[in-house]
Amino acid sequence: MSPFHTIRREAPAILALAVPIIAGLGASTLLGVTDSIMLAPLGALPLAAVGITSAVAVILYAAIYGLLSAMSVRIGTAHGARRGRQIPATLRNGLALGWIVGLGGAVAMLATWPLLPLLGQPPEVLATMVPYWVSMSLMLIPFSVLTVFKATFEAVDRPWLGTCFALLAVLINVPLNYALIWGIGPLPMLGLTGAGIASLAAETLALVLAWAYWQRAPSMRRLRLRRGLSAAEIASVAREGAPLGLMYIAETGAMAVATLMIGTFGAVALAGNQVAMSVGGLLYMVPLGIAGAVAIRVAQERGAGNLGSLRAITWAALGMGTVWLAGAAAVLGLFGATIAGWITGEPEVIAVAATIFFVFAFSQVMDGVQSTMTGALRGLSDTGFPAAVSLVAYWVLGLPLGWMLAHPGGMGPAGIWAGFVIALGLAGLVLVWRFLRQTGPARVGATDGGP
Repeated sequence: MSPFHTIRREAPAILALAVPIIAGLGASTLLGVTDSIMLAPLGALPLAAVGITSAVAVILYAAIYGLLSAMSVRIGTAHGARRGRQIPATLRNGLALGWIVGLGGAVAMLATWPLLPLLGQPPEVLATMVPYWVSMSLMLIPFSVLTVFKATFEAVDRPWLGTCFALLAVLINVPLNYALIWGIGPLPMLGLTGAGIASLAAETLALVLAWAYWQRAPSMRRLRLRRGLSAAEIASVAREGAPLGLMYIAETGAMAVATLMIGTFGAVALAGNQVAMSVGGLLYMVPLGIAGAVAIRVAQERGAGNLGSLRAITWAALGMGTVWLAGAAAVLGLFGATIAGWITGEPEVIAVAATIFFVFAFSQVMDGVQSTMTGALRGLSDTGFPAAVSLVAYWVLGLPLGWMLAHPGGMGPAGIWAGFVIALGLAGLVLVWRFLRQTGPARVGATDGGP
């Protein structure tokens, strides 16, 4: 069979996993997007507050997602190798790890609050956002545990189940947001504070329902076999996921610094950046979901011993992600102002958002290649090298280039994102080389077996 036909054969399996993963990731992102949309009529200050909070929270959300993503690889490998009785023990230990890292993340985010005034953020924005900040910090706990459930369901070929619980959180959040932001009946009008309380309540309720389903549904019987907790297993999963957690810290930390750098241009620039990031972040769920799907497919085929399929799986995933982001970049570049106008009616904010859209979209094309290749390497339990590449790309190259383009280069806020275009393009090429090396004839045999 020709390489092209092999790739085409693998595409439907990746798509079957990627679509629900994308929907689940998009649902998580929609919590922040709905906050932005529903708070936009209150003006630039609440939008800027959501932007600052999201810029910091996303570091911890991404770190938790990265660390716990080792769950999908371990369970996917066991599922592919037909070692079904190993999965309940991995799930129970993963849930314990989820509680631990969620609590740690909440404490870490709360501890960063005193640093914000030292970073030059607008004081009029900071004065409005303490309750929202606390709510979004606490939301890390249910998010972490729900992430373990989602990873497990995806790895055993039931990805829509986890997605349903993520979407449920969004469906709960919208009416709660409306009620608490604007006030209905006896409820007071809480504005930004109400949006934070609604998001926390929605995510917590979605976790409670997921936990109840796991405990009660007959179809979950094989996933809840009694297994004791193992500190060694918990530590092992954490060690495997730690490089990915650090990688996502490097990536989202750089994004947060980029947002803070944009904050030096004022509240309008921050609001425009938040509009652009809300839409761009939602679109980016496609390649991120494809990366999750390729990691699971590579892990499953690795567990089954089908090592000859690994490259075909990866090239199919890379093609889908690149085509999507190239199309999205064209739409955002041509119609950025129109799209921004759907979210906010303030002309100054729309103008900034449209400028950022044009550059940010192209940086996502490059990041899509990087994400897909990182997913493929993750399926091989190769996590340390991609973490090092991301650290260099974002911090050594991307941020300094962005600063130079924004200030000496005169590009303004859009220049911050322009620096990432070059850096991420180079990172993608390096990761393709790494994958080819890891799946070459001399190395592919080393990937046989579980982690």
